Amino acid sequence: MTHSENHGCGIDYSKVLSREIQEIKPSGIRKFFDLLNGMSDVVALTVGEPDFVTPWHIRVAGIESLEKGKTYYTSNAGLVPLREEIAAYLNRRFGLSYDPLKEVVVTVGGSEAIDLTMRALIEPGDEVIIPQPSFVCYGPICEMAHGKPVYIPTKEENQFKLTADELRSAITPKTKLLVLPFPGNPTGAIMTREDLEPIAEVLRGTNIMVLSDEIYGELTYGRDHVSPASIPGMRERTILASGFSKTYAMTGWRMGYLTAPAPLAKQMLKIHQYAIMCAPTTSQFAAVEALKNGDEDIERMRSEYNRRRRYLVNGLHSLGIDCFMPEGSFYVFPNISKFGMTSEEFCETLMYDYKLALVPGSAFGECGEGYVRISYAYSVEHISQALDRLEKFIRDRGLS
Repeated sequence: MTHSENHGCGIDYSKVLSREIQEIKPSGIRKFFDLLNGMSDVVALTVGEPDFVTPWHIRVAGIESLEKGKTYYTSNAGLVPLREEIAAYLNRRFGLSYDPLKEVVVTVGGSEAIDLTMRALIEPGDEVIIPQPSFVCYGPICEMAHGKPVYIPTKEENQFKLTADELRSAITPKTKLLVLPFPGNPTGAIMTREDLEPIAEVLRGTNIMVLSDEIYGELTYGRDHVSPASIPGMRERTILASGFSKTYAMTGWRMGYLTAPAPLAKQMLKIHQYAIMCAPTTSQFAAVEALKNGDEDIERMRSEYNRRRRYLVNGLHSLGIDCFMPEGSFYVFPNISKFGMTSEEFCETLMYDYKLALVPGSAFGECGEGYVRISYAYSVEHISQALDRLEKFIRDRGLS
């Protein structure tokens, strides 16, 4: 061990730290972002964060809560008016019915809702089915809860949806939880009611629970989002995790929530009580305003994302790059296998030689190899610059 590794104190940290934590790999997304440090003039389409500033009326609500001295803890589960607004919002937008006092918990971002779900449900050796490519957190959080991730590769020819046959083949007596990460990051895939009903049929008669990550639920194009909890027989087995980051451009406010049947929510709340206490008070007041008066903000931002989505996909097609037309989130997931490079090689070449930063598909699971994730949470002007650099890359290789 080097001096820098033990900081000169004589402690071998590799023996102090949990072996389980040491063996968990860092996020493949963050690993790639680190390469950007120190580089200038890079056009990046990497970040899954809205480029919109939080709408002013929502910011005002947060400011006013501070001015009025509302800086104390809230109840563990969150402000009652916020839980009431969450329940009203889910009913208004998605036809779901939840008791705000017993079935809603306000969390620190949607990420905490995912963590609470897995820690409350998983016992050592339990299996968690996770469709991939998907966001990077599910597997590691499962492992930290002493569960075993079971990955199902979804396919481009199925529009990256999970099929009933794929699910059925992955279920074993140890299966405890199914993650449904739709609308999807990085693929932009959605699950329609017709897609979800066969999934519900496979689960009927089992004790398998469902974690439905609906953080992009408001970002669908041409079709309204359908929550698995709205499918007959699914509400009693579904924990819905969502938040305000993508819908209302509130990433830095760290506001999320989960809804679940009361016996489940009660146990998740215990973990939240001891680990977090409560979500930030200022953010909770801002979230109340978002839910009450933010429907127009949703439509405005979604309309702009839709414009960018079409512009980017059409631009990729014009360059001869195959790309599935996403129906949700704010990502496209083009197929780059024709270039004869791994997704990491492709992205590193673009970054170092053309100052264009994209995210390798392999960061989202092995079946993401051969693809890259491109975020359109950026202006059309920014996307246009990226397409110009991508065109130069293709031309330089004589592939145009």
